Amino acid sequence: MFGRLRAWKRRHSLLVDTLALTPLMLLGLLSALVASAVPEVYGRFSTVVLLLLSAMLVLPLIWRRKYPVATFAIVALVCFVQWLVEISTLPVNVAVLVGMYGVAARRPLKWAIAAAVVTEIGIVLWLLRTYDDVLDQLPGPTVFVVAIWVSGIYVNMRQRYVESLLERAERAERERDQQARIAAAAERTRIARELHDVVAHNVSVMVVQADGAGYAIDSDPEQARRAVQAVSSTGRQALAEMRRLVGVLRDDHTSSEEYAPQPGLEQLADLIEQVRASGLPVDFTMSGPRHEVPEGEQLVIYRIIQEALTNTLKHGGPGVRASVQVEYGAHDVTLTVSDDGRGASAARADDGHGLIGMRERVGMYGGTVQAAPRPGGGFRVTARLPIGQMA
Repeated sequence: MFGRLRAWKRRHSLLVDTLALTPLMLLGLLSALVASAVPEVYGRFSTVVLLLLSAMLVLPLIWRRKYPVATFAIVALVCFVQWLVEISTLPVNVAVLVGMYGVAARRPLKWAIAAAVVTEIGIVLWLLRTYDDVLDQLPGPTVFVVAIWVSGIYVNMRQRYVESLLERAERAERERDQQARIAAAAERTRIARELHDVVAHNVSVMVVQADGAGYAIDSDPEQARRAVQAVSSTGRQALAEMRRLVGVLRDDHTSSEEYAPQPGLEQLADLIEQVRASGLPVDFTMSGPRHEVPEGEQLVIYRIIQEALTNTLKHGGPGVRASVQVEYGAHDVTLTVSDDGRGASAARADDGHGLIGMRERVGMYGGTVQAAPRPGGGFRVTARLPIGQMA
């Protein structure tokens, strides 16, 4: 509700400032009417002149937020003209203090000091005409002016502080988004490298088998040899093209490494044993009719389970237990990794990108992943991968 109210005030700032001046307008009207009834002080000035003077002092204040310096200058000039024509001070002359406050609250310090000096000069001129002992009368009005001036300076500093906090929050949000994009790009790079290894291994095997078959087939050896050699040549071309397209993502330290298959479902048991050896009890079950899962998706399943169990080791707390369930469906594989640890109360690093990596991996194959604290405590990661369906 307060947010909507502030937004409305920003959209209708001129109306709000006008309504805020209503008491001062009424004061100017009443003071002009009362002053016109005091002939010994304002006798030679008509009610119309006093009303006009009050209007010239109050109306410029409507624009005090947008043009504080110009507003104060106009009000101070009107007060000076009032002093020149010897119109006695009216209650509405407090408008000059409102203008000075506006300058102090919305402009740099040099403008605030200038406004305070002008206001103080005006008070001295008023005292010179009103009292004989100016020095005795000066401290009271001066303290009043300084109090208002200091209030404006405080508001100015407060506004600048709030603006700096907002700017810092926006900058932190932009940096957080940038870090997330960098993490996603780095994760895509790592995934591309791993897929590079998987495809390179398969193509390398195809080349080796085709070369062997080319020398082993005896029936119609010439035609068979040409056909198998074509398969071998095509495999080599595909491998070279894949290296050119994806190999640019690999750095100099990994470009010469031997291409080897990445871990998959067959290595899950070894992964579970490693985690158990680290001190985390893990229940591991696989259910459903087994069917062939592409190596790329096997790698995704392996990495998700590995990341989820690593997070349990880091954040689960003492005495935590975990369970891993891999369920084969007709057209998909669903894996669930859950624990009974701290869950939502666990402290997690702001720069961790494990969940980003999971989503990137699963998203490549058109799957879904959910990671959230469990209602009764602990944490659960659930991922579903459609088999053989590339996103």
